[in-house]
Amino acid sequence: MTHTDKKTDFQLGLSIFILLTFLTVAEFLIAVEFASTFMLLVIALAKAGLVLYYYMHIKKLANNDINEDRNSYAYKTNSNRLGLWLFLLSDSFVFGGLLVIRFGLLGLSRPELNQLLGLVVTSILLISSFFMNRAEVAISHGDRKNFLVSLSITIFLGVVFLAGVVGVEWQIAHFGPADGPQGAVFYVMTGFHAFHVLTGVIFLLVVLRNGIKNVYSAEKHWAVEASAVYWHFIDVVWIIFYPALYLIGRAI
Repeated sequence: MTHTDKKTDFQLGLSIFILLTFLTVAEFLIAVEFASTFMLLVIALAKAGLVLYYYMHIKKLANNDINEDRNSYAYKTNSNRLGLWLFLLSDSFVFGGLLVIRFGLLGLSRPELNQLLGLVVTSILLISSFFMNRAEVAISHGDRKNFLVSLSITIFLGVVFLAGVVGVEWQIAHFGPADGPQGAVFYVMTGFHAFHVLTGVIFLLVVLRNGIKNVYSAEKHWAVEASAVYWHFIDVVWIIFYPALYLIGRAI
């Protein structure tokens, strides 16, 4: 991101967030008014693609110079980046398996859940991704103050998301984990995702501690990038899980 100025990178992150917000609202309205499964899938994939490309910077995987010094920070960062993405790819198969189970057991029906709460927690996670991107942009330009503030907001919103899903949605749901396929699907999907959010919050807390100690610089901040990619991955998973659990099909 250092090839452009900080203001431009901040504006790009904000523009992507505004677009994601628009698509999320459209997604909710389509589910309520038209119940179009096709349109919901298209929007979910579009949102996931935006996060993958602009927030997770998947294009950085192509930044592999064979002439790079193997002892350089840049070479080690590229190697670490590839390893992280391979891990996320393997993790995505587990989440994909959960989606297969969800549609295998419930088809085009879904658990009866609080639609407004689902929209709220989804919005919270999207906002957290915006601030995570802002934190990464800030440190890449040597802006330590904005980095620490944005990262702290991201952590706070992650905790709020967990509270919304585990502390509220789990408590007000009209069914329990043992109440048929809908209970098993809902609690396993949200529970596994919540575990990843929790590990993400812990990861970010470690990065925040190191940031306070002034460990990172504009030139060397791989841990920040890694935590950002992981956090956005969690967001991508929820972008797919949200319509699968809250919007697609008839409530049972």
